[in-house]
Amino acid sequence: MKKLFQLALVLFIISCQTNPKHNTTISAKIKGFQKGTVYLQKFQDTAYVTLDSLVVKGKEVVEFDCHLEEPEMLYLSLSKAVDAERISFFAVAGTTTIVTRLKQFAMDAKIEGSQQQKLIEDYRKNLERFKNLHLDLLEASLNSKRVGDKDKIDSIQNKMDKNLKRQYLYSINFAINNNDSEVAPYIALSDVFDAKSSFLDSIYNSLTPRISESKYGVILKEYLEKINLKK
Repeated sequence: MKKLFQLALVLFIISCQTNPKHNTTISAKIKGFQKGTVYLQKFQDTAYVTLDSLVVKGKEVVEFDCHLEEPEMLYLSLSKAVDAERISFFAVAGTTTIVTRLKQFAMDAKIEGSQQQKLIEDYRKNLERFKNLHLDLLEASLNSKRVGDKDKIDSIQNKMDKNLKRQYLYSINFAINNNDSEVAPYIALSDVFDAKSSFLDSIYNSLTPRISESKYGVILKEYLEKINLKK
């Protein structure tokens, strides 16, 4: 009996040592949400992985506690479906607060927390002008195709190509100019992963040592090694 007690004590101590304490809190207020399940997820190996979930009944505020080794992009969702609407946010050790509405879950989300989150919000805000122009040009292209105006179709396509190039250059320059933030390699992997490898090399080579050794810095390095092998 004494040996069994000692073994249980050892296992308990090991368990305490191998399970790090929570250092991160995600507090979310979803106006209009009364019943359902809220999921905290991360993206890993081409799929969304659920870190935690909470069943909600009659309350708008939920809180998740987890442990983060370093800043990481996480997701809040009301469904585990691949095409579910998700709120993406850069989480760090500490507290991240999200306020949104059920009707426009991702669009209306207001997020307060990390410096990385503020930086990526600034980036996405400026990126909108390229995306809006693309939509306008796409509509004009469809209208031109309906009437068979080939010259106009070609002209619009040329404008679309130039707009896409400017969008990529903006993303690349933003990453390089913010090389001491985890946002830089994240942008390279999420928004310009299909750019020329020379551009991705420029982003990676600009990273500070701390960021090159971060989660997204390491993934970017591995991705570059993989695509460079195919040349």
